[in-house]
Amino acid sequence: MPTTAKICGLTTIETLDAALAGGASHVGLNFFPPSPRNLSADQARMLAARTPDRVHRVGVFVDPDDALLDMAIAAGRLDILQFHKTAPARIAEVARRTGLATWAAIAIKTRADLDHARDVAGAASAILYDAKTPDNAALPGGMGVRFDWSLLDGFRHPLPWALSGGLDADNVAEAIARTGATLVDVSSGVETAPGVKDVDKIAAFLKAVRR
Repeated sequence: MPTTAKICGLTTIETLDAALAGGASHVGLNFFPPSPRNLSADQARMLAARTPDRVHRVGVFVDPDDALLDMAIAAGRLDILQFHKTAPARIAEVARRTGLATWAAIAIKTRADLDHARDVAGAASAILYDAKTPDNAALPGGMGVRFDWSLLDGFRHPLPWALSGGLDADNVAEAIARTGATLVDVSSGVETAPGVKDVDKIAAFLKAVRR
């Protein structure tokens, strides 16, 4: 099964076009105000309108309230909701209310962290394995941190899953070969500064995934 890619935290037409041209299967639209990648309703509307329906629009949230969710779903024409630091019961509640697919981000540093994947099995549609950021970090992801991929060895995944955390054009092929991931997710690995995506880095990353 070929591996596909999500380019996350897009904020401009130019970088969205680069993701689409390179064959990204998913684009991530961030709705978390402390993030440099956060989008307004108008920005989300502009990017969503330019994204063809064959590409999944993923809204990225950190334990959001209903008002933020409703705005983002409408403006971003979202078909997947990605949750960080959100209780499984809340994810299940949102899935029932919206009828949309839900991803639960699981922050990984040790093998014990994988236990949380089982906690979300009855709530989310899929799991995004991400690297655990430092306790005092302002953001739950998108900081270029990676985890030890060998932690996934032999693990029985309770749901479909994707791999994130510190990926870039130089290491994504190794990550895919090492873990068997069929979907990879990148944000800071295609940036020149926090929140500033680079069209050449996006192209290089997607080319590496295709290889």
